[in-house]
Amino acid sequence: MKTLIVVTHPSIEKSIINKRWIDELKKYPEKYTVHELYQSYPDGNIDVEKEQRLIESHDHLILQFPIYWFNCPPILKKWLDDVLSYGWAYGSNGGDKLKNRKIGLAVSVGIKEEDYTQEGKYRYTLEQLLSPFEATFLYCNADYRSFFALYGTEHETPANQIEKSVKDYLNFIDNL
Repeated sequence: MKTLIVVTHPSIEKSIINKRWIDELKKYPEKYTVHELYQSYPDGNIDVEKEQRLIESHDHLILQFPIYWFNCPPILKKWLDDVLSYGWAYGSNGGDKLKNRKIGLAVSVGIKEEDYTQEGKYRYTLEQLLSPFEATFLYCNADYRSFFALYGTEHETPANQIEKSVKDYLNFIDNL
C-alpha cells in the first residue's frame, strides 16, 4: 500500500522539521510519494485533474504542513477547494474517490504543546483547530485517521527530539 504525502511548506529550504521528514520519506519510494505543492505550482495554478489522478493512484493520503496562523498554508487551502470537487470527492453524481481512503495530517507546530489547551494561551487544542480538516474528509466519506504533530519551534526543538519525531511520523503513516 503506497501513501501520497502532499507537502505544503512555502520555504522548505529554510525548514528543519518538515525538510527532515521529507528527507526520510524519500528514502522509501516504494512506500511513499512525496509531492511538494509549492515546488509543483510556484504560480499557484493547480492542475486539478493531475492532482486527482495522483490521489487515485495511491492507497492513502497524508497532508503535511506547518501550522500558519492556526491553519494551513494558503496553497493547501486552494488545493483542497480545487481538487476535492463535486462529482469527484463528494456529491450525488459519483463523488466517491475519497470514500474509505485513509487520510491523515502531519503538522509542525511552532508553539509549545501546553499553549494548545483550553487552559493554555490560545484556549484551543490542536485537535479543535484541525477539526475543519476532519469535517472535510468525513464529508467526503474518507477514513480520517487524525494527525501527527511535533510541537515547538524548530530552533528550540532538540535534534534528538526531531529524530524521534521522524521515527514516530513513519510509524503513524505505516499504521494508518
